[in-house]
Amino acid sequence: MLRRFPHLTVLIFGLLTAAVFASAVPAEAQTRACLGREEQRAAVASNKAIPLAEALRLLRARGIRGETVRASLCRRDGKLVYVLTLLARNGKVSRVTVDAGSGETIAGR
Repeated sequence: MLRRFPHLTVLIFGLLTAAVFASAVPAEAQTRACLGREEQRAAVASNKAIPLAEALRLLRARGIRGETVRASLCRRDGKLVYVLTLLARNGKVSRVTVDAGSGETIAGR
């Protein structure tokens, strides 16, 4: 039957491939959506998130230091979090997650 309908074969293969790739995406990435610049500004202005500079200051006060390579304000499990990539002086790269509402470190060093 598949020989008679080659388009059906391509369709089935495409659907199976899409299903495999969709299941390969971690659940964390599926539940996390990062905000755009305007959404970030609105979240800080409405006091739903502390400013990024404040989050970085709190990290330094806890002894977590490094140059900020990347910073994103994202939604994770119904909360706003900063996902930070830091580069230490020794060249080690680390990822730290900070609760954007309270400034508490959630994950990372």
